[in-house]
Amino acid sequence: MDFLDELADKAIRQEPLTREEACAVLRTSDDEILDVVAAAFRVRRHFFGRRVKLNFLVNLKSGLCPEDCTYCSQRLGSTADILRYTWLSPQETASTAAVGIAAGAKRVCLVASGRGPTDRDIDRVAQSISAIKAEHPDVEVCACLGLLSDGQAERLCRAGADAYNHNLNTAEGTYADICSTHTYGDRVETVGQAKQAGLSPCSGIIAGMGESDEDLVDVVFALRDLAPDSIPVNFLIPFEGTPLSGEWNLTPQRCLRILAMVRFVCPAAELRIGGGREIHLRSMQSLALHVANSIFLGDYLTSEGQPGHHDIQMIRDAGFVVEGADTSGDELNGPELVRPRKRGAGTAETANA
Repeated sequence: MDFLDELADKAIRQEPLTREEACAVLRTSDDEILDVVAAAFRVRRHFFGRRVKLNFLVNLKSGLCPEDCTYCSQRLGSTADILRYTWLSPQETASTAAVGIAAGAKRVCLVASGRGPTDRDIDRVAQSISAIKAEHPDVEVCACLGLLSDGQAERLCRAGADAYNHNLNTAEGTYADICSTHTYGDRVETVGQAKQAGLSPCSGIIAGMGESDEDLVDVVFALRDLAPDSIPVNFLIPFEGTPLSGEWNLTPQRCLRILAMVRFVCPAAELRIGGGREIHLRSMQSLALHVANSIFLGDYLTSEGQPGHHDIQMIRDAGFVVEGADTSGDELNGPELVRPRKRGAGTAETANA
């Protein structure tokens, strides 16, 4: 469609889209979905070629969270059937991370449940970062520990962290509907602290919580203003035992439109498909690679993804290449990724984290 080609041209020139244009992408019909993907692919190819970056989650601490985020299986009062454990040791963290790195991951995401880290927690994470970097000095390490206090981002940076993730999740106007124990402003402040400390800012959204098109555009435009280097787009996993367990609002086509809208609005940012892609994109996952240039490999925080070697095969079958991998195909013969329900195994909620 002409207007989609015009949006792609604007995005390649990095000219800001209007809210009306962003909403128009979300309101295209299912009959137009291939046109939407094709236009978004032009932008993706311009900035990232056919590379796909692999990321691997290590769940440092599971459950036991005092916050009441309605989407989260680790929330206060959750009855979701998940593992609950306290901090992994640096050795456990490094050995788990090594599995994902061996399978092709270029970034390891260290995630811990809770409102935010104590200074002692920062010490723990610093030791884990050191243990990972000692064996894999070139791998990126991204921390995701919740709200940061003064000076903590700087300490993580000195410890060797490359990035910090803290998602906005939804629009400011609807944030109070999904959480009462902290504010949207708290999240924005933490992203700013990470950026100011020299950490690469990573912040994204959760789609599928009952939000409107306008809500999605609001939060993505807020992300554009924050200018994170990477944007995870997560699709709600409606865990039994959480208040949003009945929110099954997404179709594969809706997910593709959301990804395309983010790509048009934030064209040069690393766009990562997060938790929920297997559930909601289903057989159209490979089509989403024409819009996004980054995925999580294997499992997430508290739910499982598809096996890692299936992810790599999907990337190859779709005509893309794993970033940093050789072209021999040896990565397909690498170690099987750690399966879920094991301490530290990347098990899903980047979507819902």
